[in-house]
Amino acid sequence: MAESGANSEGRTARSRLDDLLDELQTKINTVRGTRERVHSLLEAVLTVGRELDLSQVLRRIVETAVVLVDAEYGALGVISEQDQDRLSEFVTVGLDDERVARIGALPQGHGILGELIRHPEPLRLARISDHPASYGFPAHHPPMHSFLGVPIRVRDEVFGNLYLTERRGGASFNREDETVLATLAVAAGVAIENARLYEEARRRQRWLEANAEVTRALLSGDPETRALELIVSSAGEILQADLGVLALPIEGSDDLQVVLAVGTGAEAHRGLVLPREGSFMGVACAGPEPITTPDVRSDARITAGPPRWAGLGPAAAVCMEAGTTVRGVLLLARAAGRPAFTSTETAPLRSFAGQAALALELSDRRQVNEQLALFADRDRIARDLHDLAIQRLFATGMTLQSTVRFVAGPEGSERLLRAVDDLDETIKIIRSTIFGLRAHDPGAVDGRGLRARAVKTVDAAVPALGFTPALRMEGLLDTDVPVAVADHAVAVLGEGLANVARHAGASAADLSLVVRSGELTVTVKDNGRGMPGGEGRRSGLRNLSERAAQAGGELTVDRPDGGGTRLVWRVPLPGD
Repeated sequence: MAESGANSEGRTARSRLDDLLDELQTKINTVRGTRERVHSLLEAVLTVGRELDLSQVLRRIVETAVVLVDAEYGALGVISEQDQDRLSEFVTVGLDDERVARIGALPQGHGILGELIRHPEPLRLARISDHPASYGFPAHHPPMHSFLGVPIRVRDEVFGNLYLTERRGGASFNREDETVLATLAVAAGVAIENARLYEEARRRQRWLEANAEVTRALLSGDPETRALELIVSSAGEILQADLGVLALPIEGSDDLQVVLAVGTGAEAHRGLVLPREGSFMGVACAGPEPITTPDVRSDARITAGPPRWAGLGPAAAVCMEAGTTVRGVLLLARAAGRPAFTSTETAPLRSFAGQAALALELSDRRQVNEQLALFADRDRIARDLHDLAIQRLFATGMTLQSTVRFVAGPEGSERLLRAVDDLDETIKIIRSTIFGLRAHDPGAVDGRGLRARAVKTVDAAVPALGFTPALRMEGLLDTDVPVAVADHAVAVLGEGLANVARHAGASAADLSLVVRSGELTVTVKDNGRGMPGGEGRRSGLRNLSERAAQAGGELTVDRPDGGGTRLVWRVPLPGD
């Protein structure tokens, strides 16, 4: 009996020892697991902090969180600056592109996601459906049960929330998972701030480079259209816009005309004339600060103009002001579903627009100075022609006339008189040329002659054309062409240039106004795609034909051998 008791006590001692060893092993495993998890967390913090591109940082945060807490799905929702109750961006891990496409629109911040937005504190659930804020998932969404969410703060402000679901193995997330994820969220906030600072510095550098390029283009003598294209393309590229639109004020009215549109739906905007009251760009003219909207399609401020926002969503617009003068309005828009423009993004837009407006102002003044110098040179040429050439031709004509009486034969006398008539005609032509030269000078004449009006019409068409056409004027345009016929000619020239700008797709055009043999001929020739159909085109040509008929002339439109279109408007001039 004593031996049996001793054996029993020995077995009990060994059993207790085994239990102690098992408990020790469990604690060792726990310590080892905790140590490994701490190492994993430290490695995750370092990994997240290595990236500088913000989009990459956000994705890396989610990928790291999924691994740390052994979750099947993860997401990071960025809270909108414009609406603090909604998400502007949603980065997911665990769902392939096909599943995301089948689910449809990304979450906006309702249900459990919205609960964390309204109450930015860690939230851990064994079953999502048990929470009062839960109201189910959309069609094609994978089933999800366990949930763990923590807010991410940047400078004490909630930037967004980290969401993890479906802990692998069917277990629920525990307090240790929550602690690990909260620690990662702190590191994520630092990484996001660093990425935002880097992105802001890089964007500021790109704005400076864009400003320099626009200013260089304007002040180096490039066409203004080239500078306008640079303004739109640079701003659109920096802010990653899908549409860029530039409108200029129409002189003598409060309307704006779109002169440039590039990107998604650009055709619906080109050439539009919009009032300031009732248009998004018109609203931007009211103040120097950029204006934004999360969805331009439903913005209540837009009440004028045709439908033109299909497929677009967030938009921003800024007024281009030089002092108190509005030089234009720049609008940028992104595709529907893309993030809205933030204040951080649009803050440099005001400075860029102001610099561009100032560069346009300086370019205009430079052109004015160049024109004044040209006027002065033309005035000198006109003065020399009048004082030297005409006087000598007149003296030569007088000499020839006085020589007639010394010529015996009628044939010789006739030739001398014909030479005198030719000299008189040459003097008329030179005087017309002098008048044309001085017609460009506001101080010389009132600029109402056909030559001056033709030049002004061509200059006005240059922005729409994108190039400067060649203009040739010949004959006594300002003396032999009556005012009524001159009005017709200017209208014909303007309509012809408008057709080239709207329909031809040309890169060059040759224009001429010629008075010869009692007839005025206006010719507009381009190297474009030829004569397209369309009611607008036929209507314009019909108007020009009616003008020709009123003046007793005719209009012809044909396709020259070299391609393009040639419009010839020809009318007779009244005799003496």
